[in-house]
Amino acid sequence: MSHIKLYIPGPVEISPSVLQAFAKPMIGHRGKGFQELYARVQPGLRQLFQTQQPVFLGTGSAWSVMEAALRNLVQKKVLVCMNGAFSDKWFDVAQKCGKDAGKVQVEWGMAIKPEMIDKELSKGGYDALTLIHHETSTGVLSPLAEIAKLVRTKFPDVMLITDTVSSFSVMPIPFDDLGLDVMLCGTQKALALPPGASLFSVSERAYARAEKVKDRGYYYDFLEFRKQAESNMTPCTPSISHLYALEVKLADIAKEGIAQRHERHRKNAERGRAWLAANGFEVFPEKGYESLSLTCGKNTRKVDVAKWIAWLKETHGAIFDGGYGKMKGLNFRVSHMGDETEKGMEELWGRLAEGLKKIG
Repeated sequence: MSHIKLYIPGPVEISPSVLQAFAKPMIGHRGKGFQELYARVQPGLRQLFQTQQPVFLGTGSAWSVMEAALRNLVQKKVLVCMNGAFSDKWFDVAQKCGKDAGKVQVEWGMAIKPEMIDKELSKGGYDALTLIHHETSTGVLSPLAEIAKLVRTKFPDVMLITDTVSSFSVMPIPFDDLGLDVMLCGTQKALALPPGASLFSVSERAYARAEKVKDRGYYYDFLEFRKQAESNMTPCTPSISHLYALEVKLADIAKEGIAQRHERHRKNAERGRAWLAANGFEVFPEKGYESLSLTCGKNTRKVDVAKWIAWLKETHGAIFDGGYGKMKGLNFRVSHMGDETEKGMEELWGRLAEGLKKIG
């Protein structure tokens, strides 16, 4: 192989056509050519987001939009849902942005439930909620539709800020129908593009809130993004290469079919869980809340995961993840998001089983 194939939870493997798109010559980002490129990707993005709102390209990782949402929308206090490394970090980011923040916190591996949110929001004083739909560090998929229904019906003034970094394009997430206020994702996970850019959409409620916030900054000012998007522009210099690559990826998704893409991810997730059971491992996430983007296994066999990864890398030129942060060695994560096929994943599971025998 010309490179080590990635089965880590991002960045994931990039197709040759996407890599080729990154090699296209630059164009002026304030000219007609850029406006036409920006306009061409909007229909496909709106279809994936299931929204009538514009979808913005941010030149920065998903964290740039996660922080921006706090700066644009929080006036009183934000409730941070915490069940893993990235959702836990959002609490720290809120404090570093000078925002008052409360917690709904559960053990890593557990899902955030609507009743937990209901209990805390009922205390009053909150005007925003952050939720990571799919906590990549643990493979937990929290029930977004149920949570969104609760917030919209019982707490209509609370802004619902949703990170779909590793669930976007893996499953349907209808921005408009769910009543989300900010929905964001990165490019390096299920979209299978290089890292360094983000996509997000904003509700009319959120724009109205942002108009009342005086210190929301400029680089990710939601109102400035909306204003510039009216003429197919961005507030600041964009990553033109990401837009070229995004156009290619959207065409690939359309060719496969969005429903077929969702079904492929579902089948790969089910196969991964079946492999864990057949090989003496347990699923790490809480039952019923398992990821469709990656398989996260609990290291119940006490395997030397680092040795296992090294064997796969040396023998087959591929790597998976040996656990994030405090979970290192206690669980492992195998990504099947992006362009991974059922056949390709079947081959990988066979190699992982072979590796277990080799390392003892």
